[in-house]
Amino acid sequence: MTNMSVEHLPTYRIAYVRQVGPYGPANAQVMEKLKRWAMERELLTTSAILFGIPQDHPAETPPENCRYDACIVISEDYEIAGSINESKLVGGTYVICKIKHTAEAVQRAWSDVLPFIQSKGYQMDNRPVIERYTGEMIRNHLCEICIPIIA
Repeated sequence: MTNMSVEHLPTYRIAYVRQVGPYGPANAQVMEKLKRWAMERELLTTSAILFGIPQDHPAETPPENCRYDACIVISEDYEIAGSINESKLVGGTYVICKIKHTAEAVQRAWSDVLPFIQSKGYQMDNRPVIERYTGEMIRNHLCEICIPIIA
């Protein structure tokens, strides 16, 4: 069974890089680009929070139009400059699945999470599913899949 909990995420100010095209290896490439940007600015610490956000459902959006955002949380007073975008990640309630960062673990989490959501009487919300990482989790090859719910 996947390690699951329910958590309310706050609204975060984020810096992000967007990839447009089929989901897959390009997602990892854009995340590496974001991490390089963050390292150059000494933002990639063990307590840094990073998100991978697939903005479109691949069953409903042609692959060439799918958007994936690689994001890092920044403070309200951080001055953004250069080739990086800025936005807000609006908070809310999520089921959090902490897993090894492997394709197999992600698949297993999806097969475990839907029955978990139903058993608790929650409903999935239509906000994007989020991948969450901290600097510490990245070093230990872990990630969290955050599924938005209406509690």
